[in-house]
Amino acid sequence: MRYSKLFGKTTKNITADADSINAKLLTQAGFINKEISGVYNFLPLGLKVLRNIQQIIREEIDAAGGQEILMPVLSSLESWQKTGRDKSWAEVLFCLNNLVLNPTHEEVVTPLVQKYIFSYKDLPIAVYQIQEKFRNEPRAKSGLLRGREFNMKDLYSFHLHNADLDKFYDEIIVAYKKIFKRLGIGERTLLTYASGGSFSKYSHEFQTLCDTGEDTVYVCEKCNVAVNKELIEELNVCPQCGNKELKEKRAIETGNIFKLGTKFTNAFGFKVASPDGDLDEIVMGCYGIGPSRIMGTLVEVFNDEKGIIWPESVTPYKFHLIGLDPKAEEIYNLLNDNDVLFDDRDDVSAGAKFATADLIGLPVRLVVSAKSLEAGGIEVKERNNTNINIMSLDDVILKYGKAR
Repeated sequence: MRYSKLFGKTTKNITADADSINAKLLTQAGFINKEISGVYNFLPLGLKVLRNIQQIIREEIDAAGGQEILMPVLSSLESWQKTGRDKSWAEVLFCLNNLVLNPTHEEVVTPLVQKYIFSYKDLPIAVYQIQEKFRNEPRAKSGLLRGREFNMKDLYSFHLHNADLDKFYDEIIVAYKKIFKRLGIGERTLLTYASGGSFSKYSHEFQTLCDTGEDTVYVCEKCNVAVNKELIEELNVCPQCGNKELKEKRAIETGNIFKLGTKFTNAFGFKVASPDGDLDEIVMGCYGIGPSRIMGTLVEVFNDEKGIIWPESVTPYKFHLIGLDPKAEEIYNLLNDNDVLFDDRDDVSAGAKFATADLIGLPVRLVVSAKSLEAGGIEVKERNNTNINIMSLDDVILKYGKAR
């Protein structure tokens, strides 16, 4: 991609209420643009990152047995009245006459699955989607971390027995750990015990340790798990090993999982035929993870005074090619266009191009200049490293690969 043709270039103009690292850097670097409070446009660079995050999540949830569907943004207020959440969620629901802009999809997925599942032989089943959600967030802030419109992967599982739900629940914990590892934040993302388990002792969150996070967690370094601040007063020890020496840290919630029991299936009269011919209740689980929130989290975690530092697994492009010599055109044509952002501008200084590269934060910067060519090739610098090397194009491809 030629930077001169890219829609959404770097800017020095950001809104006064850009109150977080991710809001400032993603806006300045040309990844997002604020529409209204808590609502953002995703520009080409930002959309590529978001889709890369979504794909990692999709692959791991598919591997865990989830089947992808796509449910509507709008649903009937009547469904929310059946579950009683029209009142308990009243403060955050966006309602349009008798319609709801869905903040979550239990009220949609339960009657949907009910139309296709009739017997114990059809269970278990797990369906998920990756879609926009809407919440009338009273404190929309922190860029992509707390918005009114956001992207979410929500998975729902249906089981005949609690034992089967428990088994799948544990499998999703493993899948989530794989997701966070692939995203580059596996070591700092902890399974966190939280309150709110209506049908089990706890619910669970996944909290990513970050000094700028708005959540407080208490970490057991023996078990590598954490306890949410809201639960710590009643549970002042590690729930796994009993360790009392928990360390207080800041974190960002990047995922959550709940056992829902029969709350939603009973509300819709959803039962299935059992082996003995009776009708059995169905228990549910739900499992959320926010791709847009993760995007903001990655920027909060991976940055320096110059800009963003993208993990290779989600970066919009692997190489940032800076042309300071006509030879750069040839190099660009030999590389994979889908994995190269080529700063081909001839009306800005070399220093401005370097600053743009650091702000955008692609993993590898390549500079083609008379000086580098005289020294034997291309100047190569990794974004998270200060070392600069001169390499041939063949060696660049050998070390970093032509494409992901």
